[in-house]
Amino acid sequence: MRLILYSKPGCHLCEGLQEKLEQIQTLKFDLEVRDITTREDWFQQYQYEIPVLFLEIGHEAQDTGQETNYALIPLPRPSPRSSVPQLERLLQKYLHPDPQE
Repeated sequence: MRLILYSKPGCHLCEGLQEKLEQIQTLKFDLEVRDITTREDWFQQYQYEIPVLFLEIGHEAQDTGQETNYALIPLPRPSPRSSVPQLERLLQKYLHPDPQE
């Protein structure tokens, strides 16, 4: 699974969230940071919303390694005051949901 963080240079909230995500040790995910200033469509969509975090769930083709089917699930924006353990608990709900809930 991959987390996608839409960000832009100089955004302190984005940088803080990225730092916290990179400190998480107990959950397995790839983090992709997308700079919204590199694409007009991203900029138009997220310029007033960043940081924006998505969970990408995909199915990789066995032969090619290319993702053939994927979904982007928007995640709630964590508080800038969230600690790394609090962020980890939030992500746990989405990365490894409890089937009994």
